[in-house]
Amino acid sequence: MKDDMQKAETGDTCFHMLNQDFFDRDSPALARALIGKVLRRRWKGQWLSARIIETEAYRLDERGSHASLGYTHKRRALFMEHGGTIYMYYSRGGDSFNIGAEGAGNSVLIKAGYPWIDAIAGPAALAVMQAENPDAGGEVRSLHKLCAGQTLLCRALALRVPDWDARTFDPGELFLDDVNDSPEVLIQTTRLGITAGRDEHLPYRYVDPAYARYCTRNPLRRGQTVPLHYCWVNCDGKVVAIPESFATVQSS
Repeated sequence: MKDDMQKAETGDTCFHMLNQDFFDRDSPALARALIGKVLRRRWKGQWLSARIIETEAYRLDERGSHASLGYTHKRRALFMEHGGTIYMYYSRGGDSFNIGAEGAGNSVLIKAGYPWIDAIAGPAALAVMQAENPDAGGEVRSLHKLCAGQTLLCRALALRVPDWDARTFDPGELFLDDVNDSPEVLIQTTRLGITAGRDEHLPYRYVDPAYARYCTRNPLRRGQTVPLHYCWVNCDGKVVAIPESFATVQSS
């Protein structure tokens, strides 16, 4: 078993919870490593679960981060020396979920997820997620759209700023599970919504290519090209050749 995981059992099913050591890496490395991990939230008697498919890294030394604005009590979760502290804030009228990385001021925003169904989180858990996050008309959201953005993800998993800001993961309520399904290559591109002049050019956004069409904004949409708009990287962040299976992808 990896050193940064611990094993726990519920019934006949095993979790592989990420330990504190997992988060003690710089924010771009943590952002890549989190892709493919499953965020598990105990709520209303169910384990609501979402696979992380999109992340954004933030650093103290760049102007796109909240931490670059300085320490405040509200931002205290960002200034821990060790990773793993949860930082939540309100964005566009909803909640957003971040995880501290190694070094004060560094963090990762969980930008989007995809509902994860397995022996732990079955149809009943999905039904709770859909009830927590109906569409604007009060109708049930499809799987594709349920967690397709940072506030949608938090709504579907019942993650709220007053409940989780400045806390650490709790094995009985909220944790990250390594389900051994991390992609070998990722899409690397620029972050979304960064104000002009605040290091908007930095390529700190990572997307699981198999789920690209379900993330906040599809980096493989028509008109986007390598290397102008994005590139392919491995888990270490090294640029690699375009995978053959994606060589002719043109998604809308």
